[in-house]
Amino acid sequence: MGRQPPELAELRRALGRQLATLREAAGLYQTDIARAVPCHRTTVTHAEAGSQLADADFWETADSANGALIGQYDAFIQAREAHKTDKRVARRARARSELATLPPNGGLITPPTATPNDLRVAVWQGTSLKDGDEHDALELARRVAASDVSAETLGRLENMVDELAVMYPKTPPQELLDSVRRHISYVMRLIDARKTLDEHRRLLIVGGWLSLIAATLYIDLEQRAAANSWLATTASLAKQAGQSEIYAWRYETEAWQVLTDGDYHHAVDLSQAAQQLAPRSSSAAIQATAQEGRAWARLGKSKETYDALKRVEEYVSRMARPETPEHHYRYDPDKAEAYVATTLAWLGDVASEHHARRVVATFTHESEAGRWPRRLASANIDLALALLLADCLDEACAVAQASMLSGRLVASNHWRALEVVRTVESRSLPEAPELREAYELMRQGSDSS
Repeated sequence: MGRQPPELAELRRALGRQLATLREAAGLYQTDIARAVPCHRTTVTHAEAGSQLADADFWETADSANGALIGQYDAFIQAREAHKTDKRVARRARARSELATLPPNGGLITPPTATPNDLRVAVWQGTSLKDGDEHDALELARRVAASDVSAETLGRLENMVDELAVMYPKTPPQELLDSVRRHISYVMRLIDARKTLDEHRRLLIVGGWLSLIAATLYIDLEQRAAANSWLATTASLAKQAGQSEIYAWRYETEAWQVLTDGDYHHAVDLSQAAQQLAPRSSSAAIQATAQEGRAWARLGKSKETYDALKRVEEYVSRMARPETPEHHYRYDPDKAEAYVATTLAWLGDVASEHHARRVVATFTHESEAGRWPRRLASANIDLALALLLADCLDEACAVAQASMLSGRLVASNHWRALEVVRTVESRSLPEAPELREAYELMRQGSDSS
C-alpha cells in the first residue's frame, strides 16, 4: 500500500481511537473483540493504533448501538476513494499526455548507420585542411578512442545484469535490492569517467536495466514513490541509448503496478503502449500482451481477455524455451500457462482450475530444485481462487493458507491473497478465522522484514 496523505492517516487513527474508547467504556478486552469478529487479536491492536485498516465486517461487529464506528469507517472509505480517484485521473492524464507525444518509434534515438556518404574526404566546402586542422582532427579521434572504462568492466556489468534478472524470481526483494543499488552506484561513478561513445551507450543500457530491476523490486515492496522514480530513470536512459526493448519493459512494469492498485483501464493503456514500443515477438511484447489480458479480466471483458490470451499463445507457439528460463526478462513458455491460470481465475472461468493445477505441479517440481519458489506461492493463490469457483472449499482454504505461510508471497501480491480470504469470509466458512490469521501473520512478517 502506498503512503496515504496526512489527512487520511489522521482519519484512520481517529477511527482506531474511537474503537479503543468504546471498548474500554464497555469493559471489554481486545481478545473479546477478536472473538466476536472473529479475527486475530493483533488485528484489533493494529486497528486501534490506526496502523492498519480492518474491513467493514470488523467495524460492523465491533460497533456500538449508536453506529459511531461504522459511520466513521464509511467517512474514511469515502475520503480514501475520492483521493484514489483524484490520483488516478491525474496519473492517466499524465500518461496519455506522454504517450501522445511519442512518435512511432517511441521517441528513441536511432543509432546512426554508416553509408558511403558518411565517409568524408579531407575537404570541406572546397577548402583543403591545413596542418593545424589535420592535427586537431587526429587529436579529436585520439580523445574519442581514449577510455578509462575497460571492455572487461563493461562485459562484467552486462553479465551481472543477467545474473540479477535470473536471481529475481528466487531472492527476497530487499536482499536483491541491496545488490542492485550497489551496482547502480558503481555505474554512476563510471558515467563521469572518460570513455568512447560506444562504451557510453553500453553503460547507459546497463544503467537502464538496473533501474528497471530496481523499480520492479520497489513495486514488490509496495514502495510506490521510489518505484515511480526508477521507472522515470529507466525511460530516460532507454531513450538516450536508443533501447526500445528497455523502454517497452518500463511501460509493462508500470502496467503491473497500476493493475495492483486497481486502475485496470490505465493498465490496459500502458500494456498496449508497451506492445507498440517492443520489438516484434520479443519477450517484452509477449509479457505486455499477457499483462493486457489480466487487466481486461479484472474489468470483466471476456472477448478482450480471450483475444489477448490467444495472441500470447500464438507468440509462445513459435518460441523455444530459453537457456535460462529464470531470467525475468526472457519469456518462458511455462510462464504463459501461469498467466492463463491467473487471467481465467480473475475472469471467473472454471477452466482456470485445470491450468492452475498444471502450473502448481510444474512449479512444485522446479521449486524442489531451488527454482521459482515465489512463482509457486503465487500459483497456489491462483489455484485457491479457481477452487473457490469450483466449490472445492476445503482444498481452496488449505492451499491459500500454505501459500500465505510460505514466506514467499511478496508484498505486491498480498492483495491477491486477501481476495481469497474475503471470499471465504463472505461464505461464512469455518476456516475463515484461521485463514484471516494466516493473512495477518504474513502481513506482519512483511512489515518487519
